Amino acid sequence: MQAFLIATGLVALAEIGDKTQLLAFMLAARFRRPWPIVLGIFVATVLNHAAAGALGSWLTGVIGPVALRWILGLSFLAMAGWMLIPDKLDEDEAPKPGHGVFVTTLVAFFLAEMGDKTQIATVALAARFPADFIGVVAGTTAGMMLANVPAVLVGGKLAQKLPVTLVHRVAAVIFAALGVATLAGVGEGLGF
Repeated sequence: MQAFLIATGLVALAEIGDKTQLLAFMLAARFRRPWPIVLGIFVATVLNHAAAGALGSWLTGVIGPVALRWILGLSFLAMAGWMLIPDKLDEDEAPKPGHGVFVTTLVAFFLAEMGDKTQIATVALAARFPADFIGVVAGTTAGMMLANVPAVLVGGKLAQKLPVTLVHRVAAVIFAALGVATLAGVGEGLGF
């Protein structure tokens, strides 16, 4: 349950103002059909984060515990820094309609999430909580949906009211705290 809650909170915060959230706004404005967009985001996220979680879980078996602790700790600290850099969606990343709203959303979201902050966070969280793969993937997916469903349903009205810089700073602090705790070995004897 701890992995689920941490993953949900971190990804929900990290997703605010992220390029995939900007993509959700764009899809909502372009297609004006929220439920196929929400379903496309969900399926793309589950597929993408399951693969990222599997990679993170695999890494725990390949890399020794001391090296893994350093890699994860430094990765969380790097994520903290990355959170402070605003994202933007380039025009060439804009979805091209042609295969229906659901398929367009699924493909656009899956591709936009490749190498994105939340995907990399999923890899790191799965490596940090190797015994709770399902909790991590469910949590990161829930975090994505918490951030993106309102973006699709409410659109630009919500985007203008969120203090994106403050949200990113809070997420950066949480990532940094997780990085320092990981480097310090906090929780090693407790199984996480």
